[in-house]
Parts: sequence; structure tokens; C-alpha cells
Amino acid sequence: MDWTWLAEALPRAPHGGGKTWRVRLRMRRTGDSTPATAAVAPPVTRGNLYLEYDIVKLGSEPTAAVLIAGTPPDLVVRDDQQAVPGRIQSIERAAAILRLLSGRSRQIGVVDLAEELRLPKGTVHGILRTLQHVGFVEQDPQTGKYRLGAALLHMGSTYLDGNELRTRALNWSDSLASRTQEEVRLGTLHEGRVLIVHHVFRPDDSLQTLDVGTLLPAHATALGKVLLASHPHVAEELIEAGLSSYTEMTISVPDKLRRELESVRDRGWASDAGELELLRGSIAAPIIDRTGRTAGAMGIFGSPQRLFTAQVPRPELLTHVREHARAVSHELGAIPW
Repeated sequence: MDWTWLAEALPRAPHGGGKTWRVRLRMRRTGDSTPATAAVAPPVTRGNLYLEYDIVKLGSEPTAAVLIAGTPPDLVVRDDQQAVPGRIQSIERAAAILRLLSGRSRQIGVVDLAEELRLPKGTVHGILRTLQHVGFVEQDPQTGKYRLGAALLHMGSTYLDGNELRTRALNWSDSLASRTQEEVRLGTLHEGRVLIVHHVFRPDDSLQTLDVGTLLPAHATALGKVLLASHPHVAEELIEAGLSSYTEMTISVPDKLRRELESVRDRGWASDAGELELLRGSIAAPIIDRTGRTAGAMGIFGSPQRLFTAQVPRPELLTHVREHARAVSHELGAIPW
């Protein structure tokens, strides 16, 4: 027989300065309009802390475990008749901090994080200290700003080691860097942004920073345009949320971006000349898997003066990018085109 649980929080007079609530559980047979049985759980006076209450038994009928709080809790009833709490706010906030630290700004201070997340500085500082304790973030002793920690980066590298796209593209990425004398990045779409899963330095003695794990805005990079062109629903979500401008070259007008992505789909490659950073440009092409889906994108990054002639990609560089992306696609089982 199917039963439905109904949970209701009833306020009581406070004891010891804390808010007190008791939970009334009612159950009814599926389809009935009135409850068949009722019971009231004893009060809880522990402020806003969640407490897992004992099993409440209603005669010989089904039982339920209830989580109750200092304020009326959100109870989610599962098919097994067990009520469980919703999302944990502190974990969501910690995840938001980690996402910000994984973006373009490698080090961020408490004040900037608090403003970005619209949270009190004390709350942000407490979360950062906890993340620092477990090795997920590190604090620069000179600036006091925070960055991602080694423990989190190690976890990320474990994921990347199992990423088939990255594994198949390792040798071809090295080859592309050697042929073009530019740095090479491999990216996939992640929550509307480009996740860099592999990065090969430009083969010279210049000072460079490894960008693996970095998240880049999709609409302002060649890699991102390639990925958005094959995922138009994601592009529309970004447009609806608003397109940020990073330089005067960034495409931030919705219709202009739609036209650009249509051109990318038609010609099979994308470019950006100073759209994310004025002194940086990129050229990218899609990587197709065995199902015909765009699994990622491969591109070269460098000075616009080296990559473009009058805002148009140099033909020899574009040819190298497309040929190497096709080679990786072949490694993934794509049908040659």
C-alpha cells in the first residue's frame, strides 16, 4: 500500500533563548484527501543546528526519519518514505569560492571574494580557513590573497589522467606546438565555460604559466566559440545571462554572437583577436568523437601579430590547427571528413 508523508513545523514558546519547533507527521494513503494518522514529535531547542531525529512510528504503519531545525526545515520526501534535508548551504558557498579561484584571477583576497559572493567577510574568511586546513586553498604569505591548493590540483589531475580526450591528444598537441611555434590548449565545455584540460607551452624560453584547470569565458575565446557552435542551447543560456565584455573586441551583442557562431559552424573553425586579452589571440578547431559529437576543441594561442593578417588567421597556421584537430578526432574514432 502506498503512503504519503506530510511534515508540518509547529512553533512553540522558546526555551533558554533558542527557537523551538516541533514537527507533526501525518500520513495518508495515496489518493485520499484526508490524513489517516497523526503524530507529534517532541520539541527541539538547538538554535539553527540540524538534528537527525529518532524514527517516528505511527502504530503498525510505515516509519519515517525526520531532520528538523531551529527554523522550519525544507523536508524532501523520498520514495522510501524518508525525509531528508535539502542542499547544504556552507558546501555550496565553499564550491562558489573554489570556482572563483579557478577563474582568470589566480589569487583573490577575502574582500573581493566577499563582494563577489555578497557574503559577510567573516563568513568567507571562515570558509577559506577550513579549505586551507584541508589543502584545497593556499594563502600567499606576502599578499594575504588565496589561490587553489595542491590537494585540489592533485584531485583535478586525477580526473584529467582519466580524460580520454586529453590522453588521445597528448602527442598531437606537442606536434602542433612544434609546427606553429605557439602554445596549444585543449578545452571542453564545463558549465558554460571552457575548461582547459591540456596545455603545451610555446617552444621557446619565454616565461609561461600552466593553464590546465583554468576556466575561460566561452564567448570570448576561439575554443569557446567552437564549443558553443555545436551546443547552441548553451549559447542561448549564456546570452540570456548576459555577455560580459573583456576588451573592446569582445562580442557582447547577442545577435552578433549568434551570427558568429553560425559562421563557425559553416566554416569549421573559430578565432579571436584580442577578445579576451588585447595582446592575445587564438585559432581553434573542433574535435569530433566516434558518435559525431564535438568532444572538445584544440587551438593555438599567441600574439595577434603572429597569428593574424588584417584580423584573418594566417593560412598556414589555420591549416595546422585543423589538421591536428582532425588527427585527434580520428584517434577518438570519428569518421574522416
